[in-house]
Amino acid sequence: MDKILKSAKTIAVVGLSGNPFRPSYGVSEYMQAMGYRIIPVNPKESEVLGEKCYPTLDDIPVPVDIVNVFRQSHFVPEIVDAAIRIGAKAVWMQEDVVHEEAAQKARDAGLAVVMDRCILKDHRLMKKS
Repeated sequence: MDKILKSAKTIAVVGLSGNPFRPSYGVSEYMQAMGYRIIPVNPKESEVLGEKCYPTLDDIPVPVDIVNVFRQSHFVPEIVDAAIRIGAKAVWMQEDVVHEEAAQKARDAGLAVVMDRCILKDHRLMKKS
């Protein structure tokens, strides 16, 4: 996980809400403050955290290092398929987001996979070590 976080610069956050009380907002705000470019992916938003929001991963016009997933587990297979299509380097599923088959598909396509872990918590742990 440290390797993923240390090499990444751009994080597409699927399910990023513009509501500052949602976990996706707080986590993304923290990661942005730590120097990562956050690209919101949510068809219901136009802009979040000062960044243009895209309806899908396929609509993002720049390379993505990490696809951070704030969606329910049953949405993960289509998100993994899109992450593979756009050439992302990793898929990070937040706490309580688990989908073993999609994770294996991502690994088979050469993506790093983190599942059921908070990217903010892991970033803080990495900074301490």
